[in-house]
Amino acid sequence: MSLSPVAPVSARRRGLLALAGLLPFTPALAADERPLQIVGPWEITGLQPAQSGFVFSRLQVAETLVGADDRGALRPALAVRWQAAADGLTWRFELRPGARFHDGSPVNAAAVLRSLQPARVAPGLLSNAPILAMETEGDTTLRIRLKERHAALPALLAHPSTLVLAPAAFDAAGRVQALIGSGPYRLTRLQPPQQAETVVFEGWNGGPLPQIRRVAYLAAGRAETRALMIESGQADLAYGLDPASLQRLRQRPALRVQSVMLPRTVFLKLNAGLPALADVRVRRALSLLVDRAGIARALLRDPALAATQLLPPSLGDWHDPSLAPLRHDPAAAQQLLAQAGWRRGADGRLQDARGQALALQLRTFPDRPELPPLATALQAQWRQAGIALEVAVGNAGDIPLGHRDGRLQIGLGARNYASTPDPVGTLRQDFGPGGGDWGAMGWQHADVGIALDTLARLGPEAPRAAELRRRVVAVLQDELPVIPVSWYRQQLAVGARVDGVMLDPLELSYRLDAMRWRA
Repeated sequence: MSLSPVAPVSARRRGLLALAGLLPFTPALAADERPLQIVGPWEITGLQPAQSGFVFSRLQVAETLVGADDRGALRPALAVRWQAAADGLTWRFELRPGARFHDGSPVNAAAVLRSLQPARVAPGLLSNAPILAMETEGDTTLRIRLKERHAALPALLAHPSTLVLAPAAFDAAGRVQALIGSGPYRLTRLQPPQQAETVVFEGWNGGPLPQIRRVAYLAAGRAETRALMIESGQADLAYGLDPASLQRLRQRPALRVQSVMLPRTVFLKLNAGLPALADVRVRRALSLLVDRAGIARALLRDPALAATQLLPPSLGDWHDPSLAPLRHDPAAAQQLLAQAGWRRGADGRLQDARGQALALQLRTFPDRPELPPLATALQAQWRQAGIALEVAVGNAGDIPLGHRDGRLQIGLGARNYASTPDPVGTLRQDFGPGGGDWGAMGWQHADVGIALDTLARLGPEAPRAAELRRRVVAVLQDELPVIPVSWYRQQLAVGARVDGVMLDPLELSYRLDAMRWRA
């Protein structure tokens, strides 16, 4: 099948496409000769799974021991079965027979053990597990011994930071030097931070070989660029699109827009170590000043996305409909600020008893296109209350960096609370002692820490699990170490050449192996 020539684009549009590095474009190639072109906002920031494992997981270049279905139920991946001993202190993971890495070496227990050792070090999520030792039992079984029960262990082994790589992928110091996985696609070209290309791995034995033979991924920072690429035919799949572009793309008969609610929340991360933000009355006031309904309606163009609590309904047991919803009430906010000692000065700005203005800096990033406009809206909403908010748009890494060096005041980001199928792993990372890069900063609560530790130890079906989950979400709603703004809907534009596209609500995979070229 030949492709018709691309419609002419304006000089401005051509400039944007050139920025993506894809001009000139050759439309005469047959569909099976051209790769499936994916464009998204997520840069490839390195080879370490803790940094960019999500990219290689989605591209199906590397696998984890455990996978998950759309509902978050665990399913086999590189491990075909797993079981805990009666005391819960020893787990055995049996590997898929005959699996091989892309360099031809076998996926055996020794290779898996070698690969998982770095994941035990922060920021790898496996660092949260109380692991005593990891050992091999022959070639086909990995044994993990724990210091205490930890029912969430298999869910942690579905996280992209635990990708299993070949022994040859590591240098002598244990750092990844080449991305050699075992998935249905193998890397043929990698040019961080923007580009990756893959081809079907003929030795994959985890299912039927994919019908689409070649795939290319491009990280393009501007949502407008991504939209223009899918419009012009230079991309087959475009992720991370802004509401205005989506509205336009829906009018194009040749394109399809798919969407799915994600277990992801857009939120404000607050440095509660700062004197002003240490006062829970100020945090509650800042939340009351957020017009979530207006933001969802005007900016996101989806009223259902206004967050009433941190964890969205898609997380099932972790969403508590009985909680009093977060609301917009500027008058109540002003009362709380006054109680906390903040009064308006002659210039209309809030100041404390010493005349120090309530001035804060918010950091955000454009990888998710809705974030900078949201930051501007929050700036305007808080200005009306006398709060000076400086907005700094930089890189996604600025927020974790600011958490670690203590300089972050407020960060506007988005967090996937099901990056492991059991959210307790992510929540422990974010709200346990010391907080986390995308969670609490300068705040902790004994009840939350104890409840999350208990849930991780006993599992989601334990007798008191529902009570413990309710306690966690109630404290987060009351104390507001992070302020929820909106829930999240993933939007994907699909080009005319491809069928079989299915969005993964957990964002673990692009599901390329299910796609096919349209007849």
